[in-house]
Amino acid sequence: MPENNSNAEQLLRHDWKAAEVEALYSLPFADLMYRAQTVHREGFDPNSVQVSTLLSIKTGGCAEDCGYCPQSAHHESAVKAEPLMPLDKVLESAAQAKETGASRFCMGAAWRNLKDRDLERVADMVSGVKDMGLETCVTLGMLEEHQAKRLKDAGLDYYNHNLDTSPEFYGDIISTRTYQDRLDTLSYVRDADINVCSGGIVGLGESQQDRAGLLISLANLPTHPESVPINLLVKVEGTPLANHEDIDQLEFVRTIAVARLMMPKSVVRLSAGRESMSDELQAMCFLAGANSIFYGEKLLTTDNPDTDHDQKLFSRLGINTEFGEHTAPAKEACSH
Repeated sequence: MPENNSNAEQLLRHDWKAAEVEALYSLPFADLMYRAQTVHREGFDPNSVQVSTLLSIKTGGCAEDCGYCPQSAHHESAVKAEPLMPLDKVLESAAQAKETGASRFCMGAAWRNLKDRDLERVADMVSGVKDMGLETCVTLGMLEEHQAKRLKDAGLDYYNHNLDTSPEFYGDIISTRTYQDRLDTLSYVRDADINVCSGGIVGLGESQQDRAGLLISLANLPTHPESVPINLLVKVEGTPLANHEDIDQLEFVRTIAVARLMMPKSVVRLSAGRESMSDELQAMCFLAGANSIFYGEKLLTTDNPDTDHDQKLFSRLGINTEFGEHTAPAKEACSH
């Protein structure tokens, strides 16, 4: 395991091995937290959190069979298929998000892949949100190369496409899309000069080795994702994972801390699952290196803490949401 060098910053690495990542997971908790917080402070303001809002612009009816997702057409959940939202409603939601303090507006569509017939409508949404002075992000399933370039031209700042879990465990969760499909989409996004937002889900029934494998897959990409969402499984009735046993909460915090150590310049987002987390658990995640959240009462179709509760928590912790250029790390040079 490499020495923890707290001089300027930990070298960005793309050659992590399973044994050394599993060794990080096995550190005494206090030692792991100390190391993660030390690295976090070298790249970021430790008392600043970036705030995003996520809107479902096309809900339900997805052709994928992801075992955790209530929007899958394969599962008998309460989520029903709806058409793509009209532009004016999306812009109205974006304006509300900005008014409540969000700096980035994310739009998600329950598609296996973006179809060209919908491309221009989504591009108009991206341009409209960008014109409001918000950062833009979309998650639309798999992309083709020309679609990524069109979204970039429309003003897209971030594209979210999660790897979900390790390559070894992936087939236990999803059968309709391969791991390589996901990596190909990330490559198209990177080649179009769009920031990559990619992370995974903890609590799917995976082992600690699988959690390490997910982080290795992300950190060993040619360029680290600019944003790394770490989701805690939200168990939804009607999905295959609805009755899964909860993961140990300290194991979730460990995953945040190890992600921070492996990707020291990436923004690590405390993402889905915050509705079930205590304030104390969220505070520990921020201490471990998380410095972004989704704001608002809904994450696509699942519950999220309301903005008033989040503001009170930030006040108690002395956290500000002025996550501007003065706190953001320098972008890692693309190496491919």
